[in-house]
Amino acid sequence: MTASPASDPHAVRDFLSGDPRTIAPLFLGAVLTHESEAGPVSVRLTEVEAYLGPRDSAHPDPGSHTYGGRTARNAPMFGPAGFLYVYFTYGMHYCANIVCGPDGSPSALLLRAGEIVAGQELAAARRPASKAHKDLASGPARLASALGLTTADTGRDALAAPFSVRLPEFAASAVASGPRVGVAGPGGTTEYPWRFWIEDDPTVSRYKAARPKSPRKPA
Repeated sequence: MTASPASDPHAVRDFLSGDPRTIAPLFLGAVLTHESEAGPVSVRLTEVEAYLGPRDSAHPDPGSHTYGGRTARNAPMFGPAGFLYVYFTYGMHYCANIVCGPDGSPSALLLRAGEIVAGQELAAARRPASKAHKDLASGPARLASALGLTTADTGRDALAAPFSVRLPEFAASAVASGPRVGVAGPGGTTEYPWRFWIEDDPTVSRYKAARPKSPRKPA
């Protein structure tokens, strides 16, 4: 029995090999599953952000981790589509991205929020601070935590066991877009309206602009 185009890894990778700004609204409703040793958890994505490349690339993105060039940390973003880029931030949170675009052309979608559609008990155990089902994966750190993702998963193929991705069979009926959350500088302005979400979905995270950097005190 052959896999449907929505879940066939080759079809999903082909889909993800395009421009993340085009892919992002169509990716809403996709289901990402991680079947860890503790059990499977699946999340239906309701909010994502698109990120592009370095300052010297065809699509420079001042909000992207790749803007300054390739590093050991962001190397997965320069690889083939469908792989994970997971980073640690604020000394306490993991955030997960799925790489997009052709191999060597860095871009990705940050997985910002979603609804847990399988493995709710395990997700809740990983997210004891969440008081409601809708909050389990409402925000990128919560989503990564609910799925059990850490930097140990960066560079792993999201389209191969123990992961899988199922594309939505129908495009979301109401998609909104706007500035990305918490991105400092020009990349967080209305010039980069590359956050996409399903309107009125209760799992979508709250918008927060980046805090302006405090001026450095003279020595």
